[in-house]
Amino acid sequence: MGALAGWLIVVTANAFDLVPPRVPWTAPIGLLLITGLVGALGYITHQRIQVRKERMEPQRAVAFLVLGKASALAGAVVAGGYLAFALMFVGRFDAAAPRERVIRAGVAVVTAVALMIAGLLLERACKVPGGGDDDEDKANSDTVR
Repeated sequence: MGALAGWLIVVTANAFDLVPPRVPWTAPIGLLLITGLVGALGYITHQRIQVRKERMEPQRAVAFLVLGKASALAGAVVAGGYLAFALMFVGRFDAAAPRERVIRAGVAVVTAVALMIAGLLLERACKVPGGGDDDEDKANSDTVR
């Protein structure tokens, strides 16, 4: 979805004889800040639930789980969009403006992938340790054979 949007921006700008937009440095910096926040929340949640075995309020745990899933999906979509955008200019890398677009979009891709990973780690940190339903189902399936 994101790759389609990134490709469509460049194709539409070229179709109307417009200059494709430049990627501002604020885009990867903003992604990096969000990644840091989600990553820190994932680390704190992991320490609390997995390491120290402390309980967490169910509403908070669900909110963190949803935030992790949303961050992972958003990171993947944004990374796809910036990657497609950057690939549209790789063939003209010797010129200054396309090179700038490729470099900035490439940095944004890296930070968006980092956001995706931080979201997945936060989602994983919300998993209840120990004997959950998955372990019982696995044990039952082994004894049935």
